[in-house]
Amino acid sequence: MNTDKPGVIILPPLLYGIAAVLTPLLNWAWPLNILPHTAAIWSGVLLLLFSGGLALWGKRAMKQAGTNINPLQPATSLVTTGPFRFSRNPLYLSLALLFAGLSLILNSLWGLIALAPVLAILHFGVILREERYLEAKFGESYRQYRTQVRRWL
Repeated sequence: MNTDKPGVIILPPLLYGIAAVLTPLLNWAWPLNILPHTAAIWSGVLLLLFSGGLALWGKRAMKQAGTNINPLQPATSLVTTGPFRFSRNPLYLSLALLFAGLSLILNSLWGLIALAPVLAILHFGVILREERYLEAKFGESYRQYRTQVRRWL
């Protein structure tokens, strides 16, 4: 059994995917709008564009560092370049922004409500486990990085 992995409880895209299926159903059953239609769409599109750029930048930094993007696989290096200079979790931040952007495009307050438990599960079931793993694997290098770069922003 390979123990060189963080032991996350769920893959983050799957977590957001579950919420993305439930949110439109809730919105269909009990619509809760956020903003006027046009403002919601444009705000959502802007978040989607920012999210996509951040995700591509983060994935490129991980590829250049030669490490795995999938949290079910071992980290082979500590990535501190690209968006990882500003956030320890830019890919998770991009997922949250993507979900918020889609919620705005759907003009569904349910999406923003669903974001709270999704972020809690992500924090306790993924991020904290990854942080323990990275500290065990990279030791002082990771501890120093953690003191210099915030978890989200």
